[in-house]
Amino acid sequence: MHLLSASCVRVFLWAALLHQASSLQTVIGLYGETFEIPCNNGAVKSEDILIIKWKYDKGEGTPGDLLVKQKNQNVSISTTDEYRGRIRLAANSSLLLSAAKLSDQRTFTCMVVAGADIAEYPVNVVIYKTAAGLEISDRAEELEIGKLTKLGTCVAKDSNPAANITWLKNKLPLQADGKGISIEASVLVNPATGLSTTTSTLKYSAQKEDTDAEFTCSTQPTLGSKLSSSPATFTITYSTENVVLQVTAQEPLVEGDNVTLKCVADGNPAPTAFNFHLKGELVKVENANSYTITHVTRNSSGEYKCSLVDNPTMGASKDITVNYIDIDLSPSGNIVKNAGDALDLSLQIDASGDYQVSWTKDNVKLDEEPVFAKLTYSDSGRYECEVKVGGLSQKAFLELTVEGVPVIKRLSKQRGEDGRHKVLICEAEGSPKPVVSWSINGTSLDESPFVNGKITHKITVVPTANLTVSCTVDNKFGVDSRTINVSSHQSDDNDQTKLVVGVVVGLLVATVVIGLAYLVYMKKSKQGSWKTGEKENGSSEEEKKLEEKVEENSQKAEV
Repeated sequence: MHLLSASCVRVFLWAALLHQASSLQTVIGLYGETFEIPCNNGAVKSEDILIIKWKYDKGEGTPGDLLVKQKNQNVSISTTDEYRGRIRLAANSSLLLSAAKLSDQRTFTCMVVAGADIAEYPVNVVIYKTAAGLEISDRAEELEIGKLTKLGTCVAKDSNPAANITWLKNKLPLQADGKGISIEASVLVNPATGLSTTTSTLKYSAQKEDTDAEFTCSTQPTLGSKLSSSPATFTITYSTENVVLQVTAQEPLVEGDNVTLKCVADGNPAPTAFNFHLKGELVKVENANSYTITHVTRNSSGEYKCSLVDNPTMGASKDITVNYIDIDLSPSGNIVKNAGDALDLSLQIDASGDYQVSWTKDNVKLDEEPVFAKLTYSDSGRYECEVKVGGLSQKAFLELTVEGVPVIKRLSKQRGEDGRHKVLICEAEGSPKPVVSWSINGTSLDESPFVNGKITHKITVVPTANLTVSCTVDNKFGVDSRTINVSSHQSDDNDQTKLVVGVVVGLLVATVVIGLAYLVYMKKSKQGSWKTGEKENGSSEEEKKLEEKVEENSQKAEV
C-alpha cells in the first residue's frame, strides 16, 4: 500500500471540503445477495483518476477504510473487519458488496483524486429482505354466528423492513371496525440478524353467508411481487331458524303408494333428531331427518307435522291428500232391452275432491249423460263414462243392445237408368239383424250395412208382365211382409196415359156437377125474391160468370 505525504493529505482535505457532494444517493441491496454501490452514479472517467478510495461510516463519524486503487496499480484491500472477503472494485470504480446483510445499512463513500481535485461521493445503503412466506396458523375449528372468535394468526418471518400484513375475505380486504372485525399486529426483531417477524391475529364475528368463504392474508414487499397465504375456510355454526317439511310421493298419490316425509332445518350443524306428528301419533326419529309412510289409504289424508326434539316449537306442517275414485254405474256391462222400453241409468260417484265426468258412445264424445225414456234401435251401442280427479281416472261401461220385431218401414220402386230395369227397395228396422227375402229373383243384389237396427235391401228386375212382388223380413222375434205392384215397361206407358185422361175427365165432371148445383140454387133464390117482392142485385152478373166458367171447362175437356 502506498502512503501519501502530509502536503498531499492537506490538499486532499481541502479539496474534499470544497468538492464534497451536496446530495446523498441511496442504493438498495437485497439480503444475502451481491449488489453494486456506484461511484458518482458511475460517471467517473478512469483515465483522469489518480486515486480511487472506498470507505464506510462505522458510526459516530468514525470512518473505516475498505480499499484503494492508484493509477496503474492493483487494488489494495485495507479493511480487516466484516467486509474482508466481501468487497471488490468494479471496472467502473463501483464497489461490489456480496452476502448483503442488515449491518450493511450505512453510508459508503467513494473518494476520487483526479489531477489536483479531490471529490467524495457518499452513498446510503438500504438492505431489503422479503418475508420467507405467509401462513395462517392457530386456525379456529369453527366460527359461530354473532360471536367474535379468533379466526387465526398470520406470520411473515424474517423480513426487512417489517412486513405489513392485510387480511382478506374472498380476495377483498378486511378493516378492523371494533365490532365484528378485530386485527392485532406485532413485530419481533431477531437480535442476531436484525430481521423482523410480523404477527397479525384476526378475530372475526361470522355471518351465515360466510359459509364457504375463503380467508387469506397477504403482504406487499417494497421489492418483488405480492405474497399471499393459502386460503382457509371455516365451518360456520348457527342455530336453526327455519324448518321445512318436504313430501316425496308419486303423482297422483293414490291408495297403496308410499309417502316420505323429510324435515329440513337450516341450522349448522343440522339437527339430528326430529319428531313426526302422524295424525295423532308421535314418532321420534334420531340420526335421520325422514320418515316413510307405507301403503297409504284414503284415511291417510290430513295434516302432517315435524319439529325439533330439543325445540318442539320449531316445526312445519303440510297437508297430504290421497286421491281416490269409486264409481257405480247401474246398469252396466252387457244389457239387452226391447225397443220402446225405458232404461233408467244411474251413476254414483265417491271421490277425494272435485271431479269431472265425460261420456262417449262408440268412442264418440257425448255432450251430456244419455237418457233413455223410450229406447230405439239407434240407442244400441257401447256407452262409456270416465271420472277424473287429481290426475286419477276411472271408467265404467254399458253395452246396450235394443231388440224387437222387424218392421218394413218403406217398400218402393224406381226406374233404372236404362229405362227398362226396375229397382225395388225394401227398408226395414229390427234387431237382431232381420233376414230380407223377395218373392221373385232379381239381379244386382245390394244390402246396406246393419247400423242402429236399420237395413236397406235392393234388387233389380226386368218385368215382362205386370207383377205383384213381396218383401219379407224376419228375425227371432217375428216376421213382417209388404207387397208392391210392378208392371212391364209397355204397361207402364199405357197406365200413365190412362191416368192422365182419367184425371182430366174427373176434373170436368166435378166442374159440371158444381155448376148445375149452383144454377138450381140461384133459381130457388130468385123465386123466393119474387115472393117477397125483393130484388137481388147482381144475380144476372153471377149467372153470366158461371156460364162463362162452364164454357171454359168444356173447351178444356175437348182439348
